[in-house]
Amino acid sequence: MSKAEGGYLRRLVRRLTSDVDELDADDLSERAQSEGAQRACDCACGQEVVVVGRLRTVGQSPKDSAPSLEAELFDGTDGVRLVWLGRRRIAGIEPGRSVKVRGRISVRDGHKVLYNPYYELQNA
Repeated sequence: MSKAEGGYLRRLVRRLTSDVDELDADDLSERAQSEGAQRACDCACGQEVVVVGRLRTVGQSPKDSAPSLEAELFDGTDGVRLVWLGRRRIAGIEPGRSVKVRGRISVRDGHKVLYNPYYELQNA
């Protein structure tokens, strides 16, 4: 068996035996890498980053507090919290949507955060 056939066989066996969430994470990670984005797990506080992934959750602040919209972006390696201050809703920002974001990473309560990131809604 050639090296190429062995690699194909290994990938096939992995696809057949892996958990669906693992496969989805692998697909997200590969897509982000193909678009030239950084892996979320490699992003450090203070870095200017571009991250591509899927929105897992989207929520807004309570009505009695300052308006803000928060979402969790997952790229297959780690999550990044996105926070838009002064907004309660942004058209197209919804769970399951693929997004490419750009901004400077901060850390809040142990989680990576992008405040008011530039964003592009993706098709897939």
